[in-house]
Amino acid sequence: MAAVLFSLQATKADQPPKPPCRPGFSESFYTVFVSRDLLQGQNILKGKHCGCGVKFDNCQHSKAVDFESSDPNFSVRPDGSVYAEQEVANLSDPVQFMVTARGGHDPHIWETTVKLALAGHPPSVPVSQVNIYTLRITGSHKHYHLRAWDSNPRVIKFPRKHQRSSSANGLRRQKRDWVIPPINVPENSRGPFPQMLVRIRSDQDLEKGIRYSITGAGADQPPIDVYNIDPVHGKMFVTRPLDREERASYHLRAHAVDMNGNKVESPIDLYIYVIDMNDNRPEFQNQVYNGSVAEGSKPGTLVMQVTANDSDDDTTANGMVRYRILSQTPHMPIPNMFTINSETGDIFTVAAGLDREKVSQYTIIVQATDMEGNLNFGLSNTATALISVTDINDNPPELTARTFSGEVPENRVNVVVANLTVIDRDQPHSPNWAAQYRIASGDPQGHFLIRTNPVNNDGMVTVVKPVDYEQNRAFMLTVIVSNKAPLASGIQSSLQSSAGVTISVQDVNEPPVFPSNPKSIRFEEGVPAGTTLTVFAAQDPDLFIHQTVRYSKLSDPANWLRINRTNGQITTMAVLDRESMYVRNNIYEATFLAADNGSPPASGTGTLQIHLIDVNDNAPVLLPKEAQVCERASPRSRVNITASDADADPHVGPFVFELPSYPPSVRRNWTASRISGDYAQLRLRIPYLDAGVYEVPIIVSDSGNPPLSNRSMIKVKVCPCDDNGDCTTTGAVAAAGLGTGAIIAILICIIILLTMVLVFVMWMKRREKERQAKPLLIDPEDDVRDNILKYDEEGGGEEDQDYDLSQLQQPEALDHIICKPTGVRRVDERPVIAESQYPIRPSLPHPGDIGDFINDGLRAADNDPTAPPYDSLLVFDYEGSGSTAGSVSSLNSSSSGDQDYDYLNDWGPRFKKLADLYGGGDDD
Repeated sequence: MAAVLFSLQATKADQPPKPPCRPGFSESFYTVFVSRDLLQGQNILKGKHCGCGVKFDNCQHSKAVDFESSDPNFSVRPDGSVYAEQEVANLSDPVQFMVTARGGHDPHIWETTVKLALAGHPPSVPVSQVNIYTLRITGSHKHYHLRAWDSNPRVIKFPRKHQRSSSANGLRRQKRDWVIPPINVPENSRGPFPQMLVRIRSDQDLEKGIRYSITGAGADQPPIDVYNIDPVHGKMFVTRPLDREERASYHLRAHAVDMNGNKVESPIDLYIYVIDMNDNRPEFQNQVYNGSVAEGSKPGTLVMQVTANDSDDDTTANGMVRYRILSQTPHMPIPNMFTINSETGDIFTVAAGLDREKVSQYTIIVQATDMEGNLNFGLSNTATALISVTDINDNPPELTARTFSGEVPENRVNVVVANLTVIDRDQPHSPNWAAQYRIASGDPQGHFLIRTNPVNNDGMVTVVKPVDYEQNRAFMLTVIVSNKAPLASGIQSSLQSSAGVTISVQDVNEPPVFPSNPKSIRFEEGVPAGTTLTVFAAQDPDLFIHQTVRYSKLSDPANWLRINRTNGQITTMAVLDRESMYVRNNIYEATFLAADNGSPPASGTGTLQIHLIDVNDNAPVLLPKEAQVCERASPRSRVNITASDADADPHVGPFVFELPSYPPSVRRNWTASRISGDYAQLRLRIPYLDAGVYEVPIIVSDSGNPPLSNRSMIKVKVCPCDDNGDCTTTGAVAAAGLGTGAIIAILICIIILLTMVLVFVMWMKRREKERQAKPLLIDPEDDVRDNILKYDEEGGGEEDQDYDLSQLQQPEALDHIICKPTGVRRVDERPVIAESQYPIRPSLPHPGDIGDFINDGLRAADNDPTAPPYDSLLVFDYEGSGSTAGSVSSLNSSSSGDQDYDYLNDWGPRFKKLADLYGGGDDD
């Protein structure tokens, strides 16, 4: 059964002030002495006898910590209590094991060593062989440090198994050798290095050759080669200075093998702990801390906290930091306005009297010292704390004067008439400083409003409702000012928060005003010219000044009215017509101007609305004006008719439709029947009526009193209809008034026109054929267009004008022209845009088309959009049907064959020399 062995939890009364949290065990080595009486023959290792255990702080109390023990006979529960998993028979020799702590998701691992020994039997290890041994007695919390650095190093032997007789049954038990405590090495040692720590030895080293080695972090694992061992003598060394802040402990294993590499001893665990030295100063998290406190705060108010961390072991004095204030600037109202908690770094107020208006910020120099604040041995560091005194509304606004004055012209709005200035010592542009103004009395009708200037906090008295000099010549206002934020508790309002404001009203010349604007009157339409309608007069609001008002007309769209210049009497100039285009919704509007003779003159406008009452003065008009019916009586031989009347109800429908008695043919051929009040139907009275256009008179009467009638004409087209009742095309033409003879004449004219066009086309084709059959000016056999002819004699006058136009074609002997493409080309720079399409030479042209070809080329050149803006040479490459002469390349031929050149005599006198040279037989 499990039993609690011990616990190292300290009581609250014995706990020192809590330093900044650093995760880890409270001790690196726990030694526990257990009474022998509790172990003899019974399983009694329970918590009620020893309430102690390992203590671990992970600085995150909400997360669990897992503990593991290297000895299966013991375990550690989550609360740090150590239990025996089974009954332990004997503790005559000390038992030592390691406890490992792991956080939930934290990759770090922390280790500590626990050693159990009988009370009154300390470990049998000579004091001279102990490096640093720490023994902590739980009851008195005392520490005993045995420090001895002897030239003879400590010897660690591998544990041996001894057999001891037990009872008559022959059972034998194993005796445990004492397990060594950890090896403690101080950090930052000056050496010399390598420095020997312990010697590992096996009892079998006298019988056989033994080789020693160590493994683990610090030996063959990173960091490598911190420790090494003499493989022959088993001496273990540390090779360089250690840094506890880099690594606080090492767990190594010592091995012993023979010369063949066979294990001789079981590995033993070596625990090396780096002893902390005070080699790190406290470091503030910030060099400058910013805090704030409201002015007027009571003593003991928390202001801020400063924090410094020391990398040294915070379970020792090396890492225990204490704080103090070195200086305060300024020293107002007293030099020590603040104090600091030496353990937590919290800064508090000490005295009252914080006033932002006097001191808005304090500068505090804070010192942090380790060694629990010992200034003689501890290391220190400083930081600056800036404490801002925040504003409260402890200063009410004060008006700078008891009375203010201003003036305003009458009838003006949105103008500032007076400025009210205030003084407020609170923080500018904050709610504690911003002023609010209120008119307490003197403005019952709300003519004025006070707005706050956000820049300087002034009050701007503004007119929001026009004032009238004739009613109020001056105003006496009482104004009260306050802050947007309420005053702080205990602050009294200032007596200077109210003032009087006197505002004088200035008289100005006001324009005349029409009492009724717009003014509405009612009259029947048709009122004759010269009728007096009304008097449209204006009043001058300037009662204290006598002025004359004159009237004029501004707007009279139909020019129907006239106004008397002195008294405003309105009379008509023409008949008022309700149906006029200037009347909207039976109302006619006119605008008039009234102007006084003040300085400067002022004028006002007024609108007169005349509501015109309708009378029956417009006869109805027949609709529609045209219609179409079939020549035979049928449902298609009917037309629905109605009427329109410009008058209004009741002078319009229902209408009466009648056919006149003259001419008699109207009533004989047509009849009109009423459908409804506004519609009637006109239809054929006889079974058949010849196609044509008929004008049918109809008399339309309205319902006025007295009624008005109108004789209107409707043009009816009578036409033959198809089976669907629709007019045919022929019928429509006939109905349009064309007889059969006229239709035939139109068709004959069309046929004659088509015949003339056909004859003209045939004549053009015939002429084209004749033109193509015209022969060349010279015989094709005499065509010498492939040659260059140059004549030095002058022409023979008009008789010598029979030119061979074939010579106009481009000679092939000109190399700079041969490369030109076909068609007309210009001997100048080629344009970059697309060229026009010129006439293309036919493959076998007729000799007679040279003149047409030149003319076509000229037309194409004249219409060429790419032509340059200057005259240029046109080159025509038309070559006709080719030369009938053979190639002259045979003149240079080396052939020995005979060739007849007598035909050169037929080419004229210019070729006689060639005929003499090559013609006439063999060479001499």
